[in-house]
Amino acid sequence: MYLIVGLGNPEDKYDNTRHNMGFHAINMLAEKYNIKIKKEKWQGLYSIDEIENEKVILLKPQTYMNLSGESIIKFKNFYKIEDSKTIIIYDDMDVEIGEIKIKPKGGPGSHNGMKSVVECLQTENFPRIRIGIGKDEYEEKIDYVIGNLSKQEREKLDKGAKKASEAAEEIIKNGIGIAMNKYN
Repeated sequence: MYLIVGLGNPEDKYDNTRHNMGFHAINMLAEKYNIKIKKEKWQGLYSIDEIENEKVILLKPQTYMNLSGESIIKFKNFYKIEDSKTIIIYDDMDVEIGEIKIKPKGGPGSHNGMKSVVECLQTENFPRIRIGIGKDEYEEKIDYVIGNLSKQEREKLDKGAKKASEAAEEIIKNGIGIAMNKYN
């Protein structure tokens, strides 16, 4: 069983922001497989379904970004999901806008949502898919990540979220090594 998590903030006002790219990737994956993410448990919206003949939990923590790990660890522990099958999708300022980077493990960097995930899971040994949001060196970091997007930016970021959803499928289908070769 896989746990695929998209990081984001739950309120509608954050929907059109860079910080919600993880949620968007999960939504795209759910839409492709006609999955409805409507169940609520452990401070998360989730669904348990099948993707590529594998049982999968799609999860969008509803704790706000900086506490994402609190929801994730409850799902991971209850369903006894291995670290290698816990895939986290999130926005990253250090990746070019609309691009993605896949890593099998690593630290949280400056991303507060990932700091929470690493702290709660007590490991850095889980795959992650980073969606590039670029950065504006003149704007405050928090204002940038939760600022509203222009139509052009949204189109670029939607392409990144789509690539991330496809990369998650590739990991399930063929493993992280092949996914990294294909998407990095």
